[in-house]
Amino acid sequence: MDKDFTLTERHIFTVSELTQSIKGLLENAYPFVWVAGEISNFRIPVSGHFYFTLKDPGAQINAVMFRAQNRSLKFRPEDGMAVVAMGRLNLYEPRGIYQIIIEYLEPEGIGILQLAFEQLKAGLAAEGLFDEKHKRPLPYLPQKIAVVTSPTGAVIRDIMHVINRRFPNVAVEIAPVKVQGEGAAEEIAEALQLLNEMNDADVIVVARGGGSLEDLQAFNSEVVARAIFASHIPVVSAVGHETDFTIADFTADVRAPTPSSAAELIVPVKEELLRRIREIRGALKSAMSQRLRLLRERTIQLSKRLVHPGRQIADYRLRLDDALGRIVRGLSRRLDEKRDRLNMMRERLGRCGPQFMVKDLDVLLKQHRQTLFSAMQFFLESKRSILRTTVAKLNTLNPLAILERGYSVTRTLPDYALVKDVQQVSVGQHVEVTVSRGAMVCRIERKRTDGQANI
Repeated sequence: MDKDFTLTERHIFTVSELTQSIKGLLENAYPFVWVAGEISNFRIPVSGHFYFTLKDPGAQINAVMFRAQNRSLKFRPEDGMAVVAMGRLNLYEPRGIYQIIIEYLEPEGIGILQLAFEQLKAGLAAEGLFDEKHKRPLPYLPQKIAVVTSPTGAVIRDIMHVINRRFPNVAVEIAPVKVQGEGAAEEIAEALQLLNEMNDADVIVVARGGGSLEDLQAFNSEVVARAIFASHIPVVSAVGHETDFTIADFTADVRAPTPSSAAELIVPVKEELLRRIREIRGALKSAMSQRLRLLRERTIQLSKRLVHPGRQIADYRLRLDDALGRIVRGLSRRLDEKRDRLNMMRERLGRCGPQFMVKDLDVLLKQHRQTLFSAMQFFLESKRSILRTTVAKLNTLNPLAILERGYSVTRTLPDYALVKDVQQVSVGQHVEVTVSRGAMVCRIERKRTDGQANI
């Protein structure tokens, strides 16, 4: 038989009580844990905290890294990155979810410094800080060399030894800085900026001996890279051994495998320059001697061909007289041609003068007037003839002309209908008879048709 639980045997938790109990158990059991996983859903709100999810093929857990902790990271987390995190478990009571609050984070399988190096290198390359178009050439023979390095290390001694061996007269200025440790990157950047403000060096060498990636961290910093890029003085990077590469190497105008190699790249060998100068001086002296000899021989040849000035002047005078005569004859011929052309144009202009044109136009006007008069007479005569013919035809057809010959026109009264048949009127009816000169009102007394009288 099942046990019947009563209210006195049950303990009922509120949601808050149960959540607080679980929170205490969870946080006490796992105060600090190390966990490995893959980052997903990475986001940074305006607060600056990191929120993301750590997952593996079987599970996932929410994670948060507050701004105070993530500011010291040497790399930037991103989705898909495998990391190892150390933190404490926490249960967020308002939502009832548990999460890990991360205090330390590092990439899995690769060092933090190496990852930071690769990320910074990719970012600066995308901005164009490594492009060859920004690289400046080194001066052939610098008058002053500035070296940014530690004044107590072996690097500066190696550089000075090589410079003094190759060209002792070159001035060297040392900008003392820390080359590793806290604040080293800032000191290097400030030294580069100061040397550019002074602007009295022909080339700057940024140098340091070999070391681990941690030792070279100052030369892998963004502040040093941007200071090198901003320098208007050519910069040579001589950091570490030949196999070491730093961000400063990629940003500098020239990379030297070692500090000693940097000195050899910058300063030529003085003895070789002196030997070359002696060779050039000898070649120049030989060339000048040969040139003077050739000029001397040519002067002798020209002196033999030189004509006495008086004779040459007489020749020029004869040439001048001949040229003057040709000029005078040419001008006279030209003037005659222009004079003849002027007379011809004057004659043509006279023929085209207004008085001649008026005479010609007057004759033409008379001819046109006579032609017009004749045409008008012919036109009027032809119209008169047509008019006479038309008038004759009208007279022939004119009813008045018929009346003039004794005929008359009879109309009934009162409708004035033209009488063409005796059947239109009756005896005793009044009619109007129109004659050549007037009209009469008559009464029908009798009618006759076809010779038969009807009284």
